[in-house]
Amino acid sequence: MVLQKALLAASRRPGLRRVVVGNPATRKVVDRFVAGETLDDALVAVRRLSSSGIQVTLDHLGEDVTDRSEALRTRDAYLRLLEALEPLQLGRAAEVSMKLSACGQGLPVGGHDFAVETVRPVVEAATAMGTTVTLDMEDSRTVDSTLAALADLRKEHPGTGAVLQAMLFRTEDDAKALAVSGSRVRLVKGAYNEPPTVAHQKKKDVDAAYARCLEILMTGPGYPMVGSHDPAVVARAHELAAQHSRAAASWEIQMLYGIRPDEQRRLATAGTTVRAYVPYGIDWYAYFMRRLAERPANVGFFLRSLVTKS
Repeated sequence: MVLQKALLAASRRPGLRRVVVGNPATRKVVDRFVAGETLDDALVAVRRLSSSGIQVTLDHLGEDVTDRSEALRTRDAYLRLLEALEPLQLGRAAEVSMKLSACGQGLPVGGHDFAVETVRPVVEAATAMGTTVTLDMEDSRTVDSTLAALADLRKEHPGTGAVLQAMLFRTEDDAKALAVSGSRVRLVKGAYNEPPTVAHQKKKDVDAAYARCLEILMTGPGYPMVGSHDPAVVARAHELAAQHSRAAASWEIQMLYGIRPDEQRRLATAGTTVRAYVPYGIDWYAYFMRRLAERPANVGFFLRSLVTKS
């Protein structure tokens, strides 16, 4: 947990960001978790995954935007992404994920309203082409704003999805509120450095909270999206689906791009709906550091790459 907290803290340090991003050897490890820096790179990944029966949610990387023009560039990047996806005719097999902080949520004045109006055209475009948007969840300070944005957008676009982080104390109540018909909820453990006043600090407590939230969502009439690479969690999700007679099309497993790809293909072949979270873009540093924090083995792989760089 000490290493994890250090890496999560590092994800917000501009000085370290310059060192990591500027090191050519970093690219070898980043390529494991990020589809590429361009839209064309992302489309290559979409085609490859789709040919294996794996659905996708695409994330144009970026967060913590405090400039309105930059937030609008994020909006435009997503509109270009949806325009490029339309000819593939994948429908909801290719959706997008958006961080409201990349849309100006953190602006000192009017950030929430500006972010909602920035993301709205993307949600409208997604609906028009038969797919949808999931609002990524960020640190605990943004939860109320993000859930309020969700409620607003779902009035006209009920397929808009949300993410809940099991590590937060509040999440069981949020899961109960969102476990309703038509609601799409991705449940994850959480990848932010949260204080003990709002979040579980021990792995066993986070795991237990995840199990409780998973049961709430799988029992309800909504559409659960089980965000986990943990074999025990995946097995438990299948058990709950069987217990509650859930059709295969009424829930899904989500895994990150580049993590357990063989298992993603195996599950999809066996009839489980599997969706890969596919990030792309030049602003990959914070996302990359959170992936290192999730598994110590990733840190070792990264350090070995730096040592053996050509």
